[in-house]
Amino acid sequence: MHKTKKVNKKRKLIKRLVVLLLVVLVACGGSLYYRQTLQPAGSGKKEVLFQIKSGDSYDTVLSNLEEKDLIKSKTTAKIYARLSGHNTYYAGYYRLNNGMSTSEILDYIADIDNANKEQISITVTEGEWAKDVAKSIAKKYPKYSEDEIIEKWNDSDYIKQLAEDYEFLDVDELNSADVKIKLEGYLYPQTYLCDPDATIDDITRSMLDQFDTIYQKYKSKIKKSGYSTQEIVTLASIVQFESGKKSDMKKIAGVFYNRLKKDMKLESSVTVCYALYDDFVSPSACEVNTDVDSPYNTYQNEGLPVGPIDNPGEDAINAVLNPEESDYLYFLADVNGDGTVYYFKTYEEHKAKMEELNLNIE
Repeated sequence: MHKTKKVNKKRKLIKRLVVLLLVVLVACGGSLYYRQTLQPAGSGKKEVLFQIKSGDSYDTVLSNLEEKDLIKSKTTAKIYARLSGHNTYYAGYYRLNNGMSTSEILDYIADIDNANKEQISITVTEGEWAKDVAKSIAKKYPKYSEDEIIEKWNDSDYIKQLAEDYEFLDVDELNSADVKIKLEGYLYPQTYLCDPDATIDDITRSMLDQFDTIYQKYKSKIKKSGYSTQEIVTLASIVQFESGKKSDMKKIAGVFYNRLKKDMKLESSVTVCYALYDDFVSPSACEVNTDVDSPYNTYQNEGLPVGPIDNPGEDAINAVLNPEESDYLYFLADVNGDGTVYYFKTYEEHKAKMEELNLNIE
């Protein structure tokens, strides 16, 4: 009897040791597999011009790296990225080879200077006019003229084609005969790295792709706003132009909404700047030409102008979708001083401040 118990205890002990050994082996094997799959996928003899497109997710980037045989395992790379914080990357072209480890590749695509080597950089700044964006593109791509680019952006058939891929583009609103440049407002402010052989369509779509990223983020709020996307972008473009600082945007947006609710004209001088367009020389010219005949002039026309007056950034778009509530109907900026924006409930208060700051323009 005692002998049988001892044999059973011995068997149980052996089983436990075996299980423990298996656990250790699996753990060691898993660790070994993890380390091995982070090693280079090849000898380094294979070089690849690897592209990361604007809007690609990190998951897509890793999938493409695995597909090109530049990393051994997308899954392991994802685990490594999460543990090490390697989650930064830039759109562009990268010269990679299969002799680089996963960590070396992830480090490489996290450096924007590495992307610049194979691409042309185009920067759209917040509040920039589409015609100036066209000028920048033409300067980087001499094979395209500024007029050719603007003609493309004003081509009704091209707009219809784009509208099939971008839900935020409304053909009827954009194809108005009064709109100066149909894609004004949608050339999203950012630095773009473009293929040297890129077409005007390629470059345009890069900008629209980025706008779409912002649009998707605010899509539900736009639909609940009671305004069309074109109207939201138009108001955002005015707020962008009027605001010297991000901190002023929501309050300025609130003032414009207050005026719209009271059926007051917006009377925004920056819309006069755009109405002057080729004749615009300085902000002071906008103040003294409020009688210019243009569908963009909010001194002469009620409501919003016919379309955006520049290309606004996310802060301005967010501001018009989340305006600061107030009773203010007027505002002005101390352009001769530190740029401070003052807000008023009455025109008398507004006028008095104008005189105090010597901002009356004759």
